[in-house]
Amino acid sequence: MNTALVTGASSGIGLELCRLLARDGARVVMVARDEGRLQRAARWVQAEVPTAALTLLPVDLAAAGAAAPLHARVARDIGDVDLLVNNAGVGLSGRFSKSDPGAVAGLVQLNVVALTELTGLFLGDMLARRAGRILNVASTAAYLPGPGMAVYYATKAFVLSFSEALAEETAGTGVTVTALCPGPIDTGFAARAGIEGSRLLRSPLVVPAAQVAEAGYRGALEGKRVVIPGLANRLMVEGLRLLPRSVAASIAGRAHAPAGRDEGGGPGSGAA
Repeated sequence: MNTALVTGASSGIGLELCRLLARDGARVVMVARDEGRLQRAARWVQAEVPTAALTLLPVDLAAAGAAAPLHARVARDIGDVDLLVNNAGVGLSGRFSKSDPGAVAGLVQLNVVALTELTGLFLGDMLARRAGRILNVASTAAYLPGPGMAVYYATKAFVLSFSEALAEETAGTGVTVTALCPGPIDTGFAARAGIEGSRLLRSPLVVPAAQVAEAGYRGALEGKRVVIPGLANRLMVEGLRLLPRSVAASIAGRAHAPAGRDEGGGPGSGAA
């Protein structure tokens, strides 16, 4: 990897991927909405890897039309991107009927529209060169309905399906597309999504962000189509294939209830 672009680079999986890439000598373009957090993240990477070559681009990908200017700026100022990591994402808990329409639109814009647009823009460049890798961060939430976090789960199902389809379309082109499907991760995402304290974050499914990043990075380098970090998560996904969708939905609703409660509550996966 000569140059990698990572969205959602200021924390969690994205930040850990930046560290791994810098460690391997790649030039890392770190993209995130909050410039202050992005600068703090870059200082952490630089402390871990003093030779890190970092470029910071504060961009709000939840804003409509943000992908094309970002791609143009990178093409003009940096050049070819060998690895695109679409990690930026947001969650939203609570019943859909009570959700703020603006928050829902922002979630879909970031989790689906921006990811799709960035993938299309950089994929075209990679296909022209017949070289490149794309790592899209989905979630184990992609494998089942998510009552109480319905739109988030649906966006991750889109990311997984989209990535697997592109992996087939690009077979033999020199370009690979990998979907990373982590289970719950106890990071700042959980607090922002409103699911901190849920049973899910106290389950054997939790895998540290550093381990998830390592699995995703290696999987992308190897050209794998889907990576599910953690044995418990892989077994869970296999088990879900055997269950009726209605049963899976009921299980998801209960899993996201706050610890100590029996009824379903505000849910979500701790993935990006």
